[in-house]
Amino acid sequence: MKLGFTTLAVFMHPNSEIINLAKTHGFEIIEILGEQMIIDQDNSEFKDCGLDIRIHAATVDINIASLNEGIRKESVRQMIHAGQVAEEIGAKTITVHPGIIGRNEPHLREMAMELSIESYGEIIDNTNVEVSAENMPVRGKFLGNTVEEIERIQEATGCSLTIDTGHGNTCGNLEEMLSLKNISYCHLNDNDGVKDQHITLGEGTMDLNLLKKIDTAIIELNNFDNILKSKEVIENL
Repeated sequence: MKLGFTTLAVFMHPNSEIINLAKTHGFEIIEILGEQMIIDQDNSEFKDCGLDIRIHAATVDINIASLNEGIRKESVRQMIHAGQVAEEIGAKTITVHPGIIGRNEPHLREMAMELSIESYGEIIDNTNVEVSAENMPVRGKFLGNTVEEIERIQEATGCSLTIDTGHGNTCGNLEEMLSLKNISYCHLNDNDGVKDQHITLGEGTMDLNLLKKIDTAIIELNNFDNILKSKEVIENL
């Protein structure tokens, strides 16, 4: 498995330190946490650093499926900006969340799904890097937490997929998610099958044998020691 980690675990550390950590511990990929305070800093050190760079586009206060057009447009603008930064630093992919719905009623959810698909299309049309939709956890406000919804987004837009193992574990559909086409990479984390806890692999209920289906992955935890523990779990498989 080609393996990397998220910069969430080394939040606001110098980029040179992050690159050095990856190389020291044998990682091949870095996923940059693309919140505004990070995406707008000088990230040029990642260009030509010898590692596969991806960007997880911002999620805080972002909603590309918002029924409020002003919020949706600004969210899309920031996703496009992430794609432009990705191109500048040689990042291959930006991962974008499908969005949320404030009131999870069927007709409103359908409207939000249509807006999410429209937004992905706008992002793809205005970027020159791979755009990838991520499957989401079980909570009703999240779009893209069923196989049907994430497939619908992909089929309508031609985007890639980022499959989060923890999210799939809370929904009980991880194996189905890992069988979908055009998966760019996966986020690896574990949980109790109920809440999206992002805990070390092997400390939750996820079937670790499903990791054998994965070719390219980011360990998505907020603590670097736990990232190393999860790396060891993967190697022991």
